[in-house]
Amino acid sequence: MLRYFHVDAFAQMPFAGNPAGVCPLDAPLPAALMQQIAAENSLAETAFFVPRAGTTNEFDLRWFTPAVEIDLCGHATLAAAHVLFTHLGFAGAQVVFHSQSGPLRVAREASGRLVLDFPSRPPQPLAELPAGLAAALGGKPQAALAARDLVAVFASEAEVAALQPDMAAIAAFDYVGIIATAPGSGGIDFVSRFFAPRVGVPEDPVTGSAHNSLIPFWADKLGKTELRARQISPRGGDLWCRLRGDRVDIGGYAVTYAAGELHVAP
Repeated sequence: MLRYFHVDAFAQMPFAGNPAGVCPLDAPLPAALMQQIAAENSLAETAFFVPRAGTTNEFDLRWFTPAVEIDLCGHATLAAAHVLFTHLGFAGAQVVFHSQSGPLRVAREASGRLVLDFPSRPPQPLAELPAGLAAALGGKPQAALAARDLVAVFASEAEVAALQPDMAAIAAFDYVGIIATAPGSGGIDFVSRFFAPRVGVPEDPVTGSAHNSLIPFWADKLGKTELRARQISPRGGDLWCRLRGDRVDIGGYAVTYAAGELHVAP
């Protein structure tokens, strides 16, 4: 049997933010089995972490959507750190996860907020909108940029909220996902939505990894390095953001929805 936690990340109460599965492991599992578990969980991501020998606060971390292993995931990293701090007796101020995207640090603030230290992925402007992008999203952006994900910039939050994307058309683009973003209001610097049907996640409720590109973009556009962000999916989530050179800080809260065991033989 495996220990298992269902955590709502970037949320301060259940049924908000982005749900993630978390499996703390004593030893690595075969990738095929982790993929099966993630598919069975049917959450945007399931995280698996293993302690690193000879360390007290370092872990190897992998993430799986229901369809594929992914190279970087913010909300499931936040959820994994929450499990360590809240349920597994970790008393330190910081954990370090080793991943496909390098070392990722998560610090716990006195308020209980967790802060991800992630790589920055500044998106590069495209000379013109990719063919079919407006039709796929259900609205025409002002501009498009690209990094791991395609970033579609709109003039207003209302336009982003009104999008009704064609998921089959979105999946045809050669990016992990498509981010729709616009300026925010009422103390929120920018808003976003994230669509990734190509990797088995039609609309992700709150996407930490998308902010690797959103933070440097909006920091440059707004002329500030500390920003408040909100992902305006139906569940929604709030993020506290900071640009630090080639790194970004992404802060948020997490709550446990369920804890139990998976009756799966390692």
